[in-house]
Amino acid sequence: MSVPLLATRQLLVEIGGMTVTRGLDLCLAAGERLAILGRNGSGKSTLLATLAGLRPTSGGTVLLAGEDLARMPARRAALQRAWLGQSQNDPFASTVLETVLTGRHPHLGRWDWESRRDAELARSALRAVGLSGFERRQVGTLSGGERQRLAIATVLTQAPALYLLDEPLSHLDLNHQLAVLELFAGATRDRTAGVVMVLHDPALAHRFCDRALLLFGDGRSESGPVDDILTAAILSGLYGHPLRQFDDDGHRFFVPQ
Repeated sequence: MSVPLLATRQLLVEIGGMTVTRGLDLCLAAGERLAILGRNGSGKSTLLATLAGLRPTSGGTVLLAGEDLARMPARRAALQRAWLGQSQNDPFASTVLETVLTGRHPHLGRWDWESRRDAELARSALRAVGLSGFERRQVGTLSGGERQRLAIATVLTQAPALYLLDEPLSHLDLNHQLAVLELFAGATRDRTAGVVMVLHDPALAHRFCDRALLLFGDGRSESGPVDDILTAAILSGLYGHPLRQFDDDGHRFFVPQ
């Protein structure tokens, strides 16, 4: 049996006196996409940052490709997983191409410069998110949606086995939301990559993910295949508001009552 890309063992995550998860056992294999859903403040971003190794666990273990992430050197971790944060900070002036090339830094030696191959990967990622021709634009001139797509291009340029995406659809209009979800679906089709993403729309989670993890904000969580987990009954309890469910041509939609 192959080693999962990501696994947790009895994971305890706490922040500000709140328990996000208690005793969470999770396993993500190559080729799988997992959606994390929950109310605002339920700890979705905190959990994702913990899975990325950016904050310590309160208990339990996070395993990346079978290795304890807490003991893994930062460069080796960066070669295996990419993390997309909820917001982007640009303290220094840079061009779009310079920014997207930062995704190649884990692959470079201390004094190495980006190669022609690195630039080709960066330009390919920009094309994939519809930013071809933006290479010389200053990042500060981009709209919110363009900046988000640049961040997505940067993690694609990093080319990891595991993508951890915190609200990747923020600032994006509908056509770009679907394009981004299709992009990461494509990244998993050859079963070499896995994706974990925080989403707010359960219909999109059902359409583009294999499994879902629901956070209830009090340490409880529920996970399983999207067909089993993303139902009106369960989601009504999660969000504290009654929902109606509609199924059409294999897709599932939810409408507030």
